[in-house]
Amino acid sequence: MGNRYFEVLERASSFLEKHGKEGYSILFVFLERKGWTKTDWLLHLKDEITCADEQQINEDLKQLANNYPPQYLLGYGDFYEQRFLVNEHTLIPRPETEELVDRCLKENPNQSLTVVDVGTGTGAIAISLKLARPNWQVTAIDISEEALKVAKKNAQQLEAEIEFIHGDALKPIKNKRIDIMISNPPYISNAEWALMDESVRTYEPKTALFAENDGLAIYQRLADEAKDKLNPEGKIYLEIGFQQGEAVKELFQQAFPQKQVEVAQDLSGNDRMVIVSTKKEEG
Repeated sequence: MGNRYFEVLERASSFLEKHGKEGYSILFVFLERKGWTKTDWLLHLKDEITCADEQQINEDLKQLANNYPPQYLLGYGDFYEQRFLVNEHTLIPRPETEELVDRCLKENPNQSLTVVDVGTGTGAIAISLKLARPNWQVTAIDISEEALKVAKKNAQQLEAEIEFIHGDALKPIKNKRIDIMISNPPYISNAEWALMDESVRTYEPKTALFAENDGLAIYQRLADEAKDKLNPEGKIYLEIGFQQGEAVKELFQQAFPQKQVEVAQDLSGNDRMVIVSTKKEEG
């Protein structure tokens, strides 16, 4: 009798663990490729493995051992209960960014608002907002034409009507005032390079990750450009690096002295968002 599914996957998983990688990732990729649920897996794990499946596992194993992200292998990642196409031109959407989307939705009603997502990547933020708030007019901007191709495909597949613009920061926004600006911009400083996961350093797009001036360059630009483009009652939602809270808060407080600027934490307790909103009424 040939090898059984669980034997092949167990060996692959141990191999990854031994090389300091996430052992579960090979099973995750395998189940996704097969379209199997955990129950399917329990039913089939003692079956004899097909040659094609064994070959696919070996190919995937090589890639995972080289730190290639599972989402790039599969060509998609999940975000805010939707599935988004990803490739090496886009960042892989992260759970922390779901918290940014969540916060924005909780604090803003489904009325006609002009919303701009800067540095849209896969389109995950813009599309998630539009699906949850159909009355919002959502514009998504990215400096990478390749990323925009992916974002447009995602919007089409998920049936979200969004205006996509190729451009840099808020420059392309000419004739409209913004009610909400939201962004997960490049914010990793060169000094933090060594702390980055090997797979991120090797495969994810550098322009979407790194920023000059300790990772603050893009925030300085956004604060500056938003001054002229944000409605007086407008709000800003930003994802930040865990060490940038105070610096980013200060940049936006200087740009918007009349507004309330706060640093908010993610579920792990790290500083992860800066939110600029209208001053709370006294009393």
